[in-house]
Amino acid sequence: MDEPEEIADRFVQAWNRTDAAALAGLFAQDADFVNVVGLWWEDRERIRQAHDYGFRRIFGDSEMKVQRTKLRRLGDSAAVVHLEWTLSGQSPQNGGEPGERRGIFSFVLHKNDDAWLAVSAHNTDRVPGSETHIAGDSGIAPTSYQQS
Repeated sequence: MDEPEEIADRFVQAWNRTDAAALAGLFAQDADFVNVVGLWWEDRERIRQAHDYGFRRIFGDSEMKVQRTKLRRLGDSAAVVHLEWTLSGQSPQNGGEPGERRGIFSFVLHKNDDAWLAVSAHNTDRVPGSETHIAGDSGIAPTSYQQS
């Protein structure tokens, strides 16, 4: 990539083509990727494998769209890019059609040899009306402490 902010469109384009190799190619060999449920993949090949599985089982007919991006340069060779996204078309599980999801990616990029690569990515879902999660007997659930 010539500029760090290209990560947003390139990631979404690779996602929408279900192209795990192209998606992983946006990352450095030793990159880290944390997904929306905290699974942590610690190199480009694991990032490719995880997305290949996801495209075959969960997201094969999905469409991701860029809603907004924000770039923050940290000198000449480092940058943070935030990508606000929407996702529709996730594969159903146990009946019913999944609705649209919204979330935010945080990418950290480093410039090497005149090209930018992501060295870290963290993806998180946005849960309307929630501020945090709370652990209970049946697992973790989103919650809000705001008074109604």
